[in-house]
Amino acid sequence: MKHIAIISDTHGLLREQVMAELDAADCIIHAGDINTPYIADYVRQSGETYMVRGNNDMDWAKDLPASIAVTIEGVRFFIVHNRKDVPKRLPDVDVVIYGHSHKYSSEVIDGILYLNPGSCGKRRFHLEITMSRMTVEAGQYQYEKVIIPYDNREN
Repeated sequence: MKHIAIISDTHGLLREQVMAELDAADCIIHAGDINTPYIADYVRQSGETYMVRGNNDMDWAKDLPASIAVTIEGVRFFIVHNRKDVPKRLPDVDVVIYGHSHKYSSEVIDGILYLNPGSCGKRRFHLEITMSRMTVEAGQYQYEKVIIPYDNREN
């Protein structure tokens, strides 16, 4: 069994609660818009990591892939920053992880979970600050939304 922390759109900010979630996970998925090498390095040092480049990830992130297909504990993932970049046909995929909109979303379409963990970095568009936790084992998964508290005076 693996515990996965799923984040996106950190935009240069790692909050303390998010760091605690990352540190407690066996694996981390970052769906892009990392914005700084510091965050990429922090995520990588936490262990097994899958990161994709977002539209705001500049020259420093040129070596990050635009998408990744990976199997973790029998669950087949496709990871990309923007949902519009998900291929129309997705054979052999159980879960699509994406970001970009900053808005948490989860829906199952044709047996595939489409999960956007939302944004856990700088608050934008008056949206809540969120990420996801997922447990995977023997081809099965369970997930939950994690709401990150914030002070209304901050971004």
